[in-house]
Amino acid sequence: MCSSMRETDRVCSSSVLVVLFRNLPWKCLWNGSSLAAGFGSRRKDFEEDPRAQGARGHRRSVSRGSYQLQAQMNRAVYDERPPGSLVPTSVAEASRAMAGDTTLSENYAFAGMHHIFDQHVDSAVPRLQFANDDKHLLACCSLDGTLSIMTLSSSPPRVKVSLKGHGGPVTDFAWSLSNDIIVSTSLDGTLRIWNTEDGRCIREVRDPESSELLCCTFQPMNNNLTVVGNSKHHLQVVNISTGKKVKGGSSKLTGRVLSLSFDAPGRILWAGDDRGSIFSFLFDMATGKLTKAKRLVVSEGSSICSISARSWISREARDPSLLVNACVNKLLLYRVADNDGTLQLKRSFPIQQGSQLVHSIFCPLMSFRQGACVVTGSEDGCVYFFDVERNTKAIVNKLQGHGGPVLDVSFNCDESLLASADSTGMVIIWRREQK
Repeated sequence: MCSSMRETDRVCSSSVLVVLFRNLPWKCLWNGSSLAAGFGSRRKDFEEDPRAQGARGHRRSVSRGSYQLQAQMNRAVYDERPPGSLVPTSVAEASRAMAGDTTLSENYAFAGMHHIFDQHVDSAVPRLQFANDDKHLLACCSLDGTLSIMTLSSSPPRVKVSLKGHGGPVTDFAWSLSNDIIVSTSLDGTLRIWNTEDGRCIREVRDPESSELLCCTFQPMNNNLTVVGNSKHHLQVVNISTGKKVKGGSSKLTGRVLSLSFDAPGRILWAGDDRGSIFSFLFDMATGKLTKAKRLVVSEGSSICSISARSWISREARDPSLLVNACVNKLLLYRVADNDGTLQLKRSFPIQQGSQLVHSIFCPLMSFRQGACVVTGSEDGCVYFFDVERNTKAIVNKLQGHGGPVLDVSFNCDESLLASADSTGMVIIWRREQK
């Protein structure tokens, strides 16, 4: 059981380091006439999927400030951009230095498996994510009702702490900006707040409608606020210090809320549902109020299971962009056309995704070289890297090794490691080839 928390200060604390580019995790897909029934059938399918032979035993080897200060620093990064400039921010050189003077193909040439985690084998791992601005700290959630925090700096890499307490499959989670807190959602109808050092559950927040919780994300400028989506078509802003809903911070979609993503300044929130729609909302920084702005029907009846927002990708792709998985056997890249979050389709890339919980990400580092990459899982068990600016032969790299559909992918902050998770519960850490 959760301790009754008087740790408001801990929950409200934040690193003063600016996380320049984060892959906001974008979320879970549950099909079927009812979420519970659909989820149950998927869990059975996951358990019956054949695993790669030998996978089970195949192992290889802050200072704290206020969120107001963090918000000011983040806004400075994104608001200092001069009109018409080639480089959107003055910090782009740092990303260029981290990426190195390599070609796009060289930068995403992964030499092999660094390690395999199988503590969740037999239960799918729908979500995983590296900690913010961190090379070696990785977390994942599982349909077995637990979460794992793993450290990759030890030899061999190991599970640092397990987060146990949910009474049902865990559908999504998110790191706080300072990495000291994780929030998670579950089909048990609770949002839980965890201490990442010792694995303690700091607080449990029950859904007032007693519905399954499917996705969550932190407000990037104020990590005291979390947005949660449920199976009864509602999304809600929650104050995690008090465990209470924010007045005016709720809205209703046309279907189950499966995926969420903020833009970098935290002014626009996109939400996807299982009816094929993406809604944009304007977020009031002062009050936490949500105002519905736009709706896009991507494909009627095709669940929007992953949304990832990015301010710009490369010198060729300088428009704000949204990366979407929508169960239409394509990865979709949209241009954000205005301040209301209006979307215009820019590119699509063929992948195998008709029903599974597949997610995708932007690569975290900006680049001055031609081209820019996005990475996605796929139902064929592969991880695909696509160059968003290449008109033909857009696949830059393809990683093979999973024994089931790849459900999620995540880069660490300097792109030296990539993690991927599948429907059999296996997590693979891939290492980038060093030139």
